[in-house]
Amino acid sequence: MNNNYDITQLLISISDGDPLAYNKLFPLVYDELKNIAHNQLSSEYSEHTLSKTELVHEIFLKLIDQSRINFNNRAHFYAIAARCMRQLLVDYARKKNAEKRGGGQKELSLDDLKHNIYKHAEQILDLDTHLNTLSKLDERLSKIVELRFFAGLSIEHTAEILQISVSTANREWVKARAWLYQQLKK
Repeated sequence: MNNNYDITQLLISISDGDPLAYNKLFPLVYDELKNIAHNQLSSEYSEHTLSKTELVHEIFLKLIDQSRINFNNRAHFYAIAARCMRQLLVDYARKKNAEKRGGGQKELSLDDLKHNIYKHAEQILDLDTHLNTLSKLDERLSKIVELRFFAGLSIEHTAEILQISVSTANREWVKARAWLYQQLKK
């Protein structure tokens, strides 16, 4: 059986209430979750206290704590993992911001934020606020940003998860980035 099929079957078992399915799921999704964590933490690894392994474990613990979620398939699982990554990184930014309470932070673009995520907690919190607003305006644009920015997924992987074409995902990524840039610029 292929890995994607196994993951989907295990997610169905989890939705049906099989607690042992989590133990089988973790080894199958661990590498992909580690890649997501790597995308977020590698550029500033020396600047923060979270390790990739800790972040993967935090994501997985947050996922298994979601007893009310029915995972539809592998793509749905990774979309929820991206949401968990966002929540964890925003919480981390809040803690960093509370420690620093620093002023004099310069205006940054969305790309700058991604590469300096742990140095610019206040901007991450602003991004989260604007992303919540964007989600009310256009849920799919918000999900694209979540998957691309917080999970670090490629445009191809994002398109696959959202079940849209790569060209649509790319066009909407540009649109979402432009909207967010305008909001962050204010």
